[in-house]
Amino acid sequence: MKAPSAALRAPGFRRLAFSYTVNDLGDTFGLVALAVLVLDQTDSALGTTALFVAGRFVPAFLAPLLTARIDRAPPRWVLGVLYAIEALVFAALALLATNFLLGAVLALALIDGTLAITARGVSRGAIANTLEDAGSLRAGNAVINGLFSASSVVGPVLGGIVTAAAGASTALAIDAASFAVIALVLAAAPLPHPRHEDAPGWAARLREGLRAVSSRPQIRRLVTAQGTALVFFTLITPIEVVYATRTLDAGTLGYGILLGSWGVGMLIGAIEFARRRDGPLGLLLGVATAAVGVGYLGMAAAPGIVVACAASVVGGTGNGVQWVAHLTALQERTPPGLQARVGGLMESIGAAAPGLGYILGGLLTAAVSTRLAFVVAGAGVLLVAPVLGRAAGDSVES
Repeated sequence: MKAPSAALRAPGFRRLAFSYTVNDLGDTFGLVALAVLVLDQTDSALGTTALFVAGRFVPAFLAPLLTARIDRAPPRWVLGVLYAIEALVFAALALLATNFLLGAVLALALIDGTLAITARGVSRGAIANTLEDAGSLRAGNAVINGLFSASSVVGPVLGGIVTAAAGASTALAIDAASFAVIALVLAAAPLPHPRHEDAPGWAARLREGLRAVSSRPQIRRLVTAQGTALVFFTLITPIEVVYATRTLDAGTLGYGILLGSWGVGMLIGAIEFARRRDGPLGLLLGVATAAVGVGYLGMAAAPGIVVACAASVVGGTGNGVQWVAHLTALQERTPPGLQARVGGLMESIGAAAPGLGYILGGLLTAAVSTRLAFVVAGAGVLLVAPVLGRAAGDSVES
């Protein structure tokens, strides 16, 4: 208990932890309102797919460029400005909810997604600097990750409740107010200035990572298998709103609860990984990946929202173990001098693969049904699971 207490006493940490958590909470809260709004107005799975591509996929490439331009400035005013702009963006989206224009909504979603990722990156830098000085980095990160997992449960459920009860416009206006509050909280006191070091841009890291991976079979298998898995993991992301509100006829609240159920599973998975982290990593990764696939297949067959939420908890539990198990296996097999380059490549794949998954899920739903999209996602994940398990189970090369 002493280490988390020391982290919480570090100057500025509590403000940074609060802003980081509310940022993620606002993202998931607003996502429900926006997804429901776009589906209601376009009556199309391709419309919600376009929302996720604009708000999640494209910003993953734009945010590093923005971060590189501003991360040397004092984080107090950088974060304050970013969150203030996000408040304005959500206020504009609240107005568009009553005067809908798809192009304008997608453009604002792109801006918000870029700002959100950038703000998280700047916050992480300031947090690391604060906790490194306090000697409590690991404990502080545990606090942040716990809050992040909790927000993945609370955000969607709150978004579903408010959107169902008061409409998308009201939900988006509340979201705008939350970002304004963060900006004010961060303006109330100075924050530590992160240290800087020269580093190549994302394109250079991608090239270096490719060279590092191509010459090491163990790393290559882990990276390529995870990249494939990410396509299937994210295939259902843009069509869950269609699945919950139309296929299961559960409404907006049902959509929020469904997303929150996945978050509950992630919390369970995080606890399980902490308990079993010293066990066989290959078995852990393979089983966790398979659990995600089983969850998707259970959702494909679910007759109603209750069974779908139960299957979602199963999939979320696997998700809560899968990413950290893969990351651990990859780090153990990567020489110290190549960690940054291989990590840069994995970040780029993590940004690109979901885009393919979003498009595939939208096309399958538009052409046939949401249930087919879940079947394809589940079957694809189950096919990749043993490949990942074997790759992580191989003994570490000397």
